[in-house]
Amino acid sequence: MKYKKAISILVFCIVLLSLVSTVFGIVSNQGNGQYAFQSLRGETVTIYGKGLYHYDSVPMVAQGIAQDIVTLFLGIPLLIISLFWARKGFLKGRLLLTGTLGYFLYTYISYTFLWMFNPLFLIYVLLMSASFFAFTLSMISFDIEQMKASFHEKLPIKFIGGFQIFFSTALGLMWLGRIVPSIINGSIPLGLEHYTTLVIQGMDLGFIVPIAFISGILILKRNNFGYLLSSVIIIKGFTMGAALTAMIIAQAVAGVPMSFLEIMMFPLFSLLIVWCLVLMLKNINENAH
Repeated sequence: MKYKKAISILVFCIVLLSLVSTVFGIVSNQGNGQYAFQSLRGETVTIYGKGLYHYDSVPMVAQGIAQDIVTLFLGIPLLIISLFWARKGFLKGRLLLTGTLGYFLYTYISYTFLWMFNPLFLIYVLLMSASFFAFTLSMISFDIEQMKASFHEKLPIKFIGGFQIFFSTALGLMWLGRIVPSIINGSIPLGLEHYTTLVIQGMDLGFIVPIAFISGILILKRNNFGYLLSSVIIIKGFTMGAALTAMIIAQAVAGVPMSFLEIMMFPLFSLLIVWCLVLMLKNINENAH
């Protein structure tokens, strides 16, 4: 694996810093508890009022703590295991590592720009930066011209490519269905609460939707880069899907109202992504690699 030392150092930093971030986010509980707050747009928002996420809303904290739990018990172990396999030269390990780094990059970009300022802000910035450079080095370490040959011919590319195109389209339409009416009507978009803008929706529409759509098209054309991009987006989707499912459960427990579409869509897509991941990993030809 190219850039082995640099990637290993960066992953070590990510593991260490994310342990601090997740554990502190989960266990911190000081404060008086919930209180009402009126946003600049006139909305009454229930603020969590405790712990690290003291100034964030109750629905956002339910999602954040759920994501911290998934990062702690799934993301970090997967990062360590995949690095070990990658250093041994296994393509499965390198792809798992790259996709997992994509999850950490997405997660800590959102933590840096979404959460209300808290004592771990600089740790979020360091995690975002380390994840970006580790992800970039991991992506450019692959021999693109060999990617197609590294997968068996029986890989069901029509299913995998078609799913990515469908997923990107459904996700894009879902977020646009929330955003466009508020722009047309001049109303407050659902989920904005006391925050300045829709960070997650912006990231999904700007990055996840086009990347998933393009990778689906490329793998259908049996393009070398399509195999790499599809592997990475599916692995990232696996970890993110677990986090989203945990968020939905946490919000339900906290009594946060959710649309039926969101409740059904994300867990269903998460199951399909798991199946795509199994198909991708099962059909890797390590000998050709």
